[in-house]
Amino acid sequence: MSKTPFIDLQSTHNPHRWYLKVEPRICVGPPGQKFLFGGVGLASAIKALEQTTGRPCIWATAQYLSFANPPDIVDLDVRSPVVGKNITQARVLAHVKDREIFTANAAVGARDSHPSHQWLTMPDVPRPEDCPPMPRFDETSEDLHATLDMRVAQGRYAARREVKGGRSDDGRVVLWGRSKLGAPIDSAMLAVINDFVPSGTSHALGLPAGANSLDNTLRIRRIVETEWVCCDIQIEGVHNGFVHGRIAMFADDGTLMATGSQSGIVRIFDPDAFKERFPKEG
Repeated sequence: MSKTPFIDLQSTHNPHRWYLKVEPRICVGPPGQKFLFGGVGLASAIKALEQTTGRPCIWATAQYLSFANPPDIVDLDVRSPVVGKNITQARVLAHVKDREIFTANAAVGARDSHPSHQWLTMPDVPRPEDCPPMPRFDETSEDLHATLDMRVAQGRYAARREVKGGRSDDGRVVLWGRSKLGAPIDSAMLAVINDFVPSGTSHALGLPAGANSLDNTLRIRRIVETEWVCCDIQIEGVHNGFVHGRIAMFADDGTLMATGSQSGIVRIFDPDAFKERFPKEG
């Protein structure tokens, strides 16, 4: 596994300010309209917090306010209003010049404690090598979807690009995910993968659909060394044009590493364009 992190966050002369170059490899969206992937935004905030405070992330949440597009430079300003013996309560303001892109609130730290247990269990699904890749609407761009290896273990596209049509009975989809470049699974990488909750919208509705994230919340339990992350996604409901869902992320060995939740703006894609792009799936 590579030691190169997925997020290339850069320091400045100010120990409380960091910056991120918005490159196509960390963006999504249609050709000519790429924008920073929301999970990368939260991931960069977590890295800035961890490197500023020297403490690991416990939980973090981001609210997305605007878009950053290549070749923007996003500045991340860290504030730590409460620094305790074990825990720092902090926030990050991310902006392009004077335009706010997102804000993040978080707690970082650790405590010595003996109890360690998990009640959630990893779903019984095929291994990633036996699962088809997650479909990409734009297969020509070297964007974020080209740098991640996402496989569908359960859901609308699990049957080797054959769709079981109609709305889902349970709104549940299971993905496997990793970096194609072998970046380690850390809190930042989990924040990126956490942002695939809205991808379950298509499965839940039985339609060519997605969602733009309004927020992204990550709660870290225990990070262990693993190549793949098993993502158990539950779409809870859709109404008034919004979708709400949650995720549990497991290591190869079944260790529950983190949980998360999101809300998003539902986007229904043009069925004709979707059929033209994915004839077997329309």
